[in-house]
Amino acid sequence: MFDLIVRGGTLPDGRVADIGIVGDRITAIGSLDTAESGHVIDAFGDLVSPPFVDPHFHMDATLSFGSPRINASGTLLEGIGLWGELKQIMTQDDIKVRALTYCDWAASMGLLAIRSHVDTCDDRLLGVEALLEVKEQVKEYIDLQLVAFPQDGFYRDPTARENTIRALDMGVDVVGGIPHFERTMADGAMSVKELCEIAAARGLQVDMHCDESDDPHSRHIETLAYETQRLGLHGRVTGSHLTSMHSMDNYYVSKLLPLMVESEINVIPNPLINIVIQGRHDTFPKRRGLTRVKEMLAMGINVGWGQDCVLDPWYSLGTADMLDVAFMGLHVAQMTSPEDMQTCFNMVTVNNAKTMGLTDYGLHVGAKASLVVLDASNPIEALRLRPARLWVVANGRVISQSPRADATLSLPKRPISTHRRHHPEAI
Repeated sequence: MFDLIVRGGTLPDGRVADIGIVGDRITAIGSLDTAESGHVIDAFGDLVSPPFVDPHFHMDATLSFGSPRINASGTLLEGIGLWGELKQIMTQDDIKVRALTYCDWAASMGLLAIRSHVDTCDDRLLGVEALLEVKEQVKEYIDLQLVAFPQDGFYRDPTARENTIRALDMGVDVVGGIPHFERTMADGAMSVKELCEIAAARGLQVDMHCDESDDPHSRHIETLAYETQRLGLHGRVTGSHLTSMHSMDNYYVSKLLPLMVESEINVIPNPLINIVIQGRHDTFPKRRGLTRVKEMLAMGINVGWGQDCVLDPWYSLGTADMLDVAFMGLHVAQMTSPEDMQTCFNMVTVNNAKTMGLTDYGLHVGAKASLVVLDASNPIEALRLRPARLWVVANGRVISQSPRADATLSLPKRPISTHRRHHPEAI
């Protein structure tokens, strides 16, 4: 007897199977035609996926767009300045309300694991306290990891070091940094070294905003790879953005990529924000700033897409839909072959789960019973349509349902409805 059976769905690898769930675990995958269940989801013809995962977000800033003003230049630096103004007027309750609202959006979109950077350059640590409370409140349906992020610079801000350590003592999960925002390249490299040492001493993961710049000489990823090797942090370190690699000399990159492979660094480009913020000083040709995704994937580096921002000082759009992120990423990275598009889907599911260290993630017996049923037949169609999430299941419980996005037509000699799913054999 199962508590829930998802019948007849198509898995991302193309298999058609039933999924049996008892409690909060997947206990069977295969043909369960004769099995009994307290609840059945009919997923015939629909894609059944593990939950979407976002390993790079800023939940303390989300949904704050327009307060206290709008980023007129659209640049990273004005966004950082605007965030400094917002910190002076926001409250802990304000952060919690915005974050919980975003978590509602995420749950409805099947986004059930999020890594959020939280600013530690605030002596009050309002964001840290607020998001630790949010983490506890949403733990039954969203895996929320928090990164201690000294956003104004670990050395550049006079109290950032102390506050970052305080945040880790309070229970923040991951050590963050922003070396390219320190006053000098040397300070940036030293910040990478010290922050990695802090993580190694505490047995924590590292996730750094690294080289989010058009400057080809911003090469802190090299230092991050070295410190990962030196301290034995293999597989536990992530470099986010890495946009300077877009502008680097090819010969240097040919040296850098093998170093990243050796250190087993994870990489998170954020295509929505990277192509909006980067290249602002260019006329034409204008750089788009996305890092070398295809080259890194070809080398075996674990690369996943991140959302980064939704309606905040840096980005004025966003819906908590990781398929939007992957859709933009595949265009900018020119990943349009069927194999590449399948990879783009994996980049917002299994690749990102690996970055976050989610050990019980996926569609297999023994995994956490969290999944999404989409109004699409396969991952590529899901990317094309960014379709409705018909059912979202978290820890064995249905937490969200949406109707199919069919449109009713009034056209002579045409069908009465259309849904944009494309099956050539039916035409």
